[in-house]
Amino acid sequence: MNSVLFRHIAREIYGATAMVLVAFLGLFAFFDLINELEDVGKGGYQLHHALAYVAMLMPGRVYELMPVAVLIGALYALTALARQSEITVMRASGLSTAAMLRMLGLIGSAFVVLTFVFGEYIAPPAESAAQQWRLTATNSTVSQQLRTGLWVKDGPLVINVRTLLPDRTMERARVYAFDEAYRLESLAEARRGVYDGDGRWRLLDVVRTRFHADRTEVERLPEVVWQSELTPEVLSVLMVVPERMSVGNLWAYARHLRDNQQNADRYEIALWKKLVYPLAVLVMMALALPFAFTHDRMGNVSVKVFLGVMLGVGFHLLNGLFSNLGVINAWNPALAALTPSLLFLTAAALMLYMADRR
Repeated sequence: MNSVLFRHIAREIYGATAMVLVAFLGLFAFFDLINELEDVGKGGYQLHHALAYVAMLMPGRVYELMPVAVLIGALYALTALARQSEITVMRASGLSTAAMLRMLGLIGSAFVVLTFVFGEYIAPPAESAAQQWRLTATNSTVSQQLRTGLWVKDGPLVINVRTLLPDRTMERARVYAFDEAYRLESLAEARRGVYDGDGRWRLLDVVRTRFHADRTEVERLPEVVWQSELTPEVLSVLMVVPERMSVGNLWAYARHLRDNQQNADRYEIALWKKLVYPLAVLVMMALALPFAFTHDRMGNVSVKVFLGVMLGVGFHLLNGLFSNLGVINAWNPALAALTPSLLFLTAAALMLYMADRR
């Protein structure tokens, strides 16, 4: 592989992709800020809070937009090279389609690593920090959409957390204990719950009611220790949607749900999407290549960029659609996550085949 040629194409694609990504981030930041302006002035939430909140959302936007930005950037760069007949000269000099695909694969590998790093190590903590920042600025707590709070099954226990504070402590927690016949044995109501690490929660100011066959027994305890797999990171599902959680947290929570005979499809699909999504960048690179094989020197680059935008939007919508269909129809999580990328990869292969036959 010619290193000069590789560097030339890489420079064009990296530059175009960076330009597209910055433009998209500016657009999404503007819309996010407009959305936040409705709450500015409420509960101490000021404009600088909104600006900081929007800034902390940007790593997640980078992760979401990377495949679309790579598609449009690669399409623009390759189409511009084709318009100047550079692609034609490369192919006439012996550069095959397979060699071009290998070159694009090497160029795209940097985007794959970047997408994975943002999705796994930068976006999840930034998203969590953004939510905590907003909650602290508005002097509010986090609660589940249900009025009664979050309900979680943990072995023979069922836990109800009414509110989760920004510092990840619980308020008004209830722990229901059942026997093997699913009869309620006791109900413990705690004013507050504090996490000490290693799966250890301290429930403070507890009123515990024990249910016997012929009577009930009420006791007041200053503290009760509760050992559980439910860490504050797992409970942060209240604050961060599954698609923006890290692979480790998704795996831990999905395993917890499976161990307690609960439906984990949504989190397993999100886990597979996190693993597959960075590879979608390579699919987008392959999808852009057929446009470079159009030998029309007067071809309208803007039209092809518009097609790239439509394809990128279509991929994003299809990705969300198959995730929802997978949850509704209980599809295999890997299949639901892989199908959009496989469909676009098939489309890229067909387009390359047709372009090579011309």
